[in-house]
Amino acid sequence: MDDDIVLSHVENGIGWLSLNRPNKRNAINFSLASAVQKKMEEFDTDNSVHVIVIQGSGGSFSAGADMTEALGAEKEGDRRFNPSRDAALRIASSEKPTIASIDGPAYGAGALLACGCDLRVITSQTKFRFPGADYGLVVGAAALTTLVGPVIAKELIFTSRVVEAHEALSIGLVNRVVEENELQLVTTELAESIVNASPLATTWAKRVINTAVTGGDAVGIELQSDLILRGGADHIKRFSDATARVTGRSSNQKA
Repeated sequence: MDDDIVLSHVENGIGWLSLNRPNKRNAINFSLASAVQKKMEEFDTDNSVHVIVIQGSGGSFSAGADMTEALGAEKEGDRRFNPSRDAALRIASSEKPTIASIDGPAYGAGALLACGCDLRVITSQTKFRFPGADYGLVVGAAALTTLVGPVIAKELIFTSRVVEAHEALSIGLVNRVVEENELQLVTTELAESIVNASPLATTWAKRVINTAVTGGDAVGIELQSDLILRGGADHIKRFSDATARVTGRSSNQKA
């Protein structure tokens, strides 16, 4: 595994993970996928990390799976070789909030990786494409459907067409579109706003929302979260702090 194929650091509660194969437009090979899974495990078990940001380097998020490596595996008879899927599933399985910060293309496995995140902030240069059908495969159909609904997902999966940035926003594929020079700032501000929230609450909220999307008993899990969180040390402190702030503002306004 290349030591620098994924770069990472933790700052102010944010775990930053950067795909770092700029000469290959961050195409996902076995080494990169393995490194992503390793870093995600480190972030998930690090209590100082409250939100995880995934980004690309060199003006691309990810051009997709490394086709040269995939063809090599095919020739050797390993038809189940799919490291990019494993990386995307590992990101999607994180209990912590995740943000994809995307500049440039997110194609194929790169689009799947982005869809595995909870939130997506992109630049006006970003493009998505789900070309699995062109290769006789299904790539990203499940994740895409949870984001944009079945009708739009079917069109994008069946046709493999490119989705430009502002269409991605209009169909609900992404949360925000910003200019390239604003991407880092907007992503950081969004991540910091999550850091300020209760990690316990965001973890439970993510469980509830994901369960609702997949048709499970989201109401039951939300009730369970209320039983666990309400009256706990985190809730009491945050409620007390919020009350003090409101009371302080009211007093100041009266004065």
